[in-house]
Amino acid sequence: MTSGSSPELVAVRVSPRAARDEILGWHDGVLRLRVSAPPVEGEANRAVGALLARALGLPPSSVTVERGARGRDKMVRVRGMTRRMVMDRLAAPA
Repeated sequence: MTSGSSPELVAVRVSPRAARDEILGWHDGVLRLRVSAPPVEGEANRAVGALLARALGLPPSSVTVERGARGRDKMVRVRGMTRRMVMDRLAAPA
């Protein structure tokens, strides 16, 4: 895909059944997240989408799990932002 505003895939590693939903930050190019939802019937995937959408200031429909719906390692598509924009927006504070 080209850069600009085309949606790109972002690698995400998810820990379900956490005490709270939180973004832990980037590690080797993978965004690490914790969600309180269990990995049952897509609940954790929905929680991932909602958490990222909230953090990025986007509607929940803009964030979808494209690959890895049944595993901890996922590829998430963020419509309206490039991968670089997502990385910059979710960068750890200095």
